[in-house]
Amino acid sequence: MSGAVRTGWAPSTGPAAPAPAWRRRWLLVATAVWAVLLAVLAWTSVRDDAPTVREQRSLDQAGPVVDRAVGELARASGAAGLLELGPARVESGCRVTPLADGATLRREVGVLAAVGTERAVLSGIADRLPASWRAGVGPGLDGPELRADAGEFVAVEGRPTGDGRIRLTVDTGCRPVGSGYAPPPATDAGPEATALTAALRALGQPADAAPELVTAPCPGGVLARTARSAAAGSAGGLTPLAGGAPLLDNPPVYAYRAGPVTVLAELTPDAARLAATVGCPG
Repeated sequence: MSGAVRTGWAPSTGPAAPAPAWRRRWLLVATAVWAVLLAVLAWTSVRDDAPTVREQRSLDQAGPVVDRAVGELARASGAAGLLELGPARVESGCRVTPLADGATLRREVGVLAAVGTERAVLSGIADRLPASWRAGVGPGLDGPELRADAGEFVAVEGRPTGDGRIRLTVDTGCRPVGSGYAPPPATDAGPEATALTAALRALGQPADAAPELVTAPCPGGVLARTARSAAAGSAGGLTPLAGGAPLLDNPPVYAYRAGPVTVLAELTPDAARLAATVGCPG
């Protein structure tokens, strides 16, 4: 076999001929159309599709979900079991992503539960919550716990506090702040303000200042309402208002009914925190 190279041999292939101009134009057009289609699909998904992760729903968007959840919990607790609606707490400083700050919105609902009845009370509340919440009661670290999903990645938990009460918590987890949380508008005071004034007077305290009013929308359209104030005094001053039959007498916590209103007092040697609440209709 000879190693000589044959000269004059034409190569079988050569540099590829450039694509025709019309083909290049069509490729550019197709690429542009595809990019526009992807952009339209992404915009439609953001507008119409439900969020798939918590970080897609900002705090101002999650706020109404939290308020409605508090109203559902007030209804499920029953007028006789609901003790108070807690004010909204917004805590900043959490991280949505490593590069984005966020905040957490939390609201609480206080419910009456005599010692030994906590699981039964939690189970009754779970049974009366919307089926879509998938509420259930199971064992927790310190007793029975209620867990539920109020939608839009808003979590609901409930557990006994050990003093004849249950604390139900609605929590958004860390979210983008957006325009921030706006609480439900407070309307004119109702019977809860009258009952609060009577409690303040029984403790020998002035009732001139307007109380803090906390509300939540009930499923039927009305508002559950809590009027809150601080005072000084002792449970002895409230005993006549309870008619001799308090709902809860577990110092430092004292509660009684005044018509449609539940009055809750947390008493310490130095001060008392009072809350008067009207719940949701059956």
